[in-house]
Amino acid sequence: MFKIPDYITEILKRIEASGYEAFLVGGCVRDRIMGKEPDDYDIAASAHPDEIKAIFSDLKTIDTGIKHGTVAVLFEGNVTEITTFRIDGEYKDSRRPESIAFTNSIEEDLKRRDFTVNAMAMDLRGNITDPFGGQEDIKRKVIRAVGNAQKRFEEDALRILRGVRFASVLGFEIEKETAEQIHLLRERLKNISSERIRTEFVKLLCGKNAANALREYSDVISVFIPETALCVGFQQHSRYHKYDVYEHTIHALEEVPNNDYITRTAMFFHDIAKPECFTMDERGGHFKGHATKSSEYARDIMKRLRFSGKEITTVSKLVFYHRNRFISRKEIKEVLADIGEKNFMRLMDIQRADSLSKNDFCIKETEHIDSVRSQAEKILKYNECINIAQMNITGSQIADIGFKGKEIGKIIRQLLGLIIEEKLENNSEDLINCAKSIYESRD
Repeated sequence: MFKIPDYITEILKRIEASGYEAFLVGGCVRDRIMGKEPDDYDIAASAHPDEIKAIFSDLKTIDTGIKHGTVAVLFEGNVTEITTFRIDGEYKDSRRPESIAFTNSIEEDLKRRDFTVNAMAMDLRGNITDPFGGQEDIKRKVIRAVGNAQKRFEEDALRILRGVRFASVLGFEIEKETAEQIHLLRERLKNISSERIRTEFVKLLCGKNAANALREYSDVISVFIPETALCVGFQQHSRYHKYDVYEHTIHALEEVPNNDYITRTAMFFHDIAKPECFTMDERGGHFKGHATKSSEYARDIMKRLRFSGKEITTVSKLVFYHRNRFISRKEIKEVLADIGEKNFMRLMDIQRADSLSKNDFCIKETEHIDSVRSQAEKILKYNECINIAQMNITGSQIADIGFKGKEIGKIIRQLLGLIIEEKLENNSEDLINCAKSIYESRD
């Protein structure tokens, strides 16, 4: 089991030395029991916020959630949140309690938490307080709501998606009653902000058990991405495919790295517009233009979920290019120039996963994809010119020839195109001579 960081130990000691109880709570306790090093540490204490401030009066404190009893302490360069034991009042908006009341009981505090695996506390000496059987549920690999599942989800509807996320990330199954309430109350997710939904969804996609979570809870996903519903069970009627659209997406998602949320997000969206693009003839089903349309869908959905502009641009471009079968070095260079090295390699992962999730004979496509990746790596290794920054000519040199204003950028792009097509060498003399020829020919 990992050692508690020294600064956390000192915080717990200080609180106890002042006559109060203090515990590590939530995910850090769960992770330690599972043998994982926690990402962060949350502390619950019997001391009230003003008392916490007094205990740490020599340090900087921040009222991060003072009305809910939370004070952050800056100690040895680390920010740690300390929350007073509390009981939540009535929930009216499926998001937050109308009021809170402080309590001296850690057991009462743990009652308000979402799932048993998160409703445990550990003191400075490693003693575990576990009133709801969280340790046993970890052994059984089960996600179970604390107390009444319906009540827990009606209190905070985000818990519906969090339950699915925990199942995905931890590789656990959701207990029957908890699962039933997740399905029944899923529409309550509409009360939750897009930002909170996005955070949980991205974590879900990157879980080691994402496939089962997406498969078993597609109705939950469809609440905030209704475009998903059409994909579920949509038969492709194509000799290239052995799965329906949604099942193909799930299999493809499993084939890309789960430590890169951009690639996994792009993989989830790569075929999302297929039902809209479907046509059928004597040769079977076709999805002409689905990459372009799926890219548009991805952009719209990610905007709704409040992804950043950079994330939206990156994912939508990966989806747009996922059907490109590069034939020439020119095509490889053009896409490399458009999306950059990192995203091009992501694209290769996506294309490979797409092929591996079709009928068996399509696996042969991966040979071509691997060849394209190899060519791209050589282009990058030898620093072949694929963008304006690499060109051995400047805007002022173009201006000296006689071009003006917007013409300068236009000529530079024209020269870059010739370099990418391997019709022109990237050296100053050849570039200047070519620019002069263009200038003279326009007269």
